Amino acid sequence: MTTTTTSGYLIRRLQDAPTVPCPCGQSTRPLTLADTPACNLHVTFIKDSERHYHRLCTEVYLILEGSGRMELNGDIVEVSPGTVVYIEPGTRHRLSSAEGVRTVVFGVPALHPEDEYFD
Repeated sequence: MTTTTTSGYLIRRLQDAPTVPCPCGQSTRPLTLADTPACNLHVTFIKDSERHYHRLCTEVYLILEGSGRMELNGDIVEVSPGTVVYIEPGTRHRLSSAEGVRTVVFGVPALHPEDEYFD
């Protein structure tokens, strides 16, 4: 993985970031808790994620490709490219799509593995 770090910043190309399986699908993770506790940035391909919530992390989803339905505390909203979804801690959420959705997920503070709770 090619990463440039120096005092005050980090640079990583998306193609150099690891892609890992996650409860949402496949997630490419150029910025994680291992890099900084401040925030995370993941690019995730989702077909049918598990309903979950975070107690600490606020998430922002930016839909890049595909369309689907996002469940937010029991409400269902349609999402498509250009849709931005702001998700506060404690909000139960999941995304489903027959074709799959590619989305940027930005989290503050950085998602900690223990801060993912499933119904």
